[in-house]
Amino acid sequence: MLKELELPIVDLPKETENLREEVRSFLSAELHNESFTTRSDSWLSGFSADFSRKLGERGWLGMTWPKKYGGHERTAFERFVVTEELLAAGAPVAAHWFADRQTGPLLLNYGTEYQRQTLLPRIVRGELFFAIGLSEPNSGSDLASISTRAKKSGNKWVINGSKIWSSGAHHAHYIVVLLRTATHGEKKHEGLSQMIVDLSAPGVTVRPIYLMTGEHHFNEVIFEDVEISEGMIVGEVGGGWKQSMAELAYERSGPERFLSTYPLLKELINQLSETSGQHANIKIGKLASRLWTLRCMSLGVAGLLEKGDSPNIAASLVKDLGTQFEKDVIDVARELIPSRPSMNAPTKFETLLAESILHAPGFTLRGGTTEILRSIIARGIGV
Repeated sequence: MLKELELPIVDLPKETENLREEVRSFLSAELHNESFTTRSDSWLSGFSADFSRKLGERGWLGMTWPKKYGGHERTAFERFVVTEELLAAGAPVAAHWFADRQTGPLLLNYGTEYQRQTLLPRIVRGELFFAIGLSEPNSGSDLASISTRAKKSGNKWVINGSKIWSSGAHHAHYIVVLLRTATHGEKKHEGLSQMIVDLSAPGVTVRPIYLMTGEHHFNEVIFEDVEISEGMIVGEVGGGWKQSMAELAYERSGPERFLSTYPLLKELINQLSETSGQHANIKIGKLASRLWTLRCMSLGVAGLLEKGDSPNIAASLVKDLGTQFEKDVIDVARELIPSRPSMNAPTKFETLLAESILHAPGFTLRGGTTEILRSIIARGIGV
């Protein structure tokens, strides 16, 4: 019954350590040159097109993709190391994040040859950014109840409806939309498809949803009679649900699910280095052991993805445990160091703490709510 949650123990190959040092050296130079400031939750809040292009020039985007599409044919573990170091440093990786993490793999698995040849090389160079259109204003956590629809009209499709919580859509060039192309039968998962929509197309409106920090990362995207060609359908018409679920395995299991508040944890340890006592040491030790466990689990999922498996249930578990860990880092930081967190605070610790607190409500929403994830896990193990 628990076989679905079994994960392989993965030891990173020794050669990845050279790559790790290369990434750390790059990040150290960028910080020295003040090209970015360390932030919590940087894969959502840290947008820099220039930084993404620098990563593209170094071959750190599309790392595992075939060379004929501009990729570098490196291993999932090498990509894991690069991602881990970028997040740990709080580097601005939001611009390319969704394209590199899930749109590219989606197109490699289900896209047409035209889509692969025209879109993937630009993603690899850090020039083309994507947003994701899954959730809707009236569907809550029930993704299968979405109502955004595309109707066939001649040799085109016409889209009407809206998506919500689309991160970075105000910066992205395209959005991958899950929508209805047919009325569902007894199963709500039927009749769903995925399409690529140009965010500059007539009929597309992107409205901001501001965070409590005043920052703009999330959006509502509205489609009013938006026309797209058949060439922008991803995979089979009606196969959208299966494709989206495979895509979510990449979204839910990566190190971003437990490293969003790592810059705060690192700064907390720095602050405690000369004053900590037994109580603080125990608190930090517990966080460190959980962090190590989550990292091992995430590596296990990466190992299964490398073999071509689709470990949706284990990925959901990583996401559920990871986002709880991220919130607990905040609670421990507030408990151990008296502070006045503010985005304009004079200390790095208080700034990172404020940023983490204000971003925290989104941790358990993005990529599937806690309730949805636990339902997936329960069904998967037969509970």
